[in-house]
Amino acid sequence: MIGNIISKKQKFYKEILKYLFFNKQLSCADLSGLIGKSIPLTTQYLTELMSLNMVVEKGYAASTGGRRPQTYSIRSGVFYVVSVAMDQLVTRIALISSDNIIVGEVEKFDLILANNPNSLNELITHLKTFIGNTKLPESKIAGIGIGMPGFVDTEKGTNYTFLHCADGSIVSKIQDALQIPTLIDNDSSLVGLAELKWGAAKNKEHVMVVNVGWGIGLGIISNGKLFRGKDGFAGEFSHIPLFDNNKICSCGKLGCLETETSLVVVAQKGARQLKKLQQPSLIKSLNAERIEESAKKIIEAAHKGDKFAIDLLSEAAYHIGRGVAILIHLLNPEEIIISGIGSLAGKVWMAPIQQAINEHCIPKIAEHTEVKISSLGYNAEIIGAAALVMDNYEKLPVIKEEAEKLIAQ
Repeated sequence: MIGNIISKKQKFYKEILKYLFFNKQLSCADLSGLIGKSIPLTTQYLTELMSLNMVVEKGYAASTGGRRPQTYSIRSGVFYVVSVAMDQLVTRIALISSDNIIVGEVEKFDLILANNPNSLNELITHLKTFIGNTKLPESKIAGIGIGMPGFVDTEKGTNYTFLHCADGSIVSKIQDALQIPTLIDNDSSLVGLAELKWGAAKNKEHVMVVNVGWGIGLGIISNGKLFRGKDGFAGEFSHIPLFDNNKICSCGKLGCLETETSLVVVAQKGARQLKKLQQPSLIKSLNAERIEESAKKIIEAAHKGDKFAIDLLSEAAYHIGRGVAILIHLLNPEEIIISGIGSLAGKVWMAPIQQAINEHCIPKIAEHTEVKISSLGYNAEIIGAAALVMDNYEKLPVIKEEAEKLIAQ
């Protein structure tokens, strides 16, 4: 009986902290509505959390005609989230504080996922080192959130494409090694979640978030929520069979959208064409084997107005626009957001994508769909991985010993 009472109270504590994490500051009335408890009970919870130095008063909200309500925020350092953003080539790890700020530098290292049977062990080793370097006790880390490419089963904690493990799951292996709650999800889903919580999709109902990177992923927001499909595999935009080009995709099929649009294709095409380029270019060299470096060179040159770089990106953007036209016909979204590392190219994407929409969409269906470039950029997946942990925060084990002591009184 006592255990049930404790777990319920802990749950409401954590729900309050979760909503403060996502919204920075809220009034007692706001929190009461979000956690579904009366204002007096919510006030009690806030008072207890303040006595534990977990929540602080943040001043009064703007006046709406009556008495200005007091607002509350999470105190910095109450807990931390280890946020991991993986792609096929590079992994980044960040420490995010309870007040939703990246602490220190984002660590970055090469980790090849394809045909690498040791990839999971490599990830665990890097996580151990990263967490050790923070000098934080395990009780201070609310959880580890990991975004990764591939067919990710969030319920089973496994990935059917990468990071294979002979027994158990990715999640169980990491949790056993680190003793910290761990959650995984598809990278493009987490990019979509980041846009929904803090980006251009906030307070929107129907949005398609296109994750431009080494593939072309998709985060689908429907009715204001992330849509995953029956098995969680919704959003494999890369693998729409759009071209009759006889090119083999990474999935093993022919002519997928990815074969003409990914930054891998852009970098490789740029390296081939630069060797026989007749016109001058700001880009002096590209290496088809060093994809990330070459892609960034192309994006940087495009920002400076380099025609060769702009042409490379524009060709890919037009084909992405053809795929987007299909999405518009099927789903009638209010926004298309270009996110992920590719969004660093900014407005270069806009005109060719819009041109493809104009050419391939029925005007009436597309007339209220707006194309935007993400303001979150390359950090979208890192932000989304933190959001994954906090979205599930009340379900995770309690990490604050003081809260347990208070409830036991």
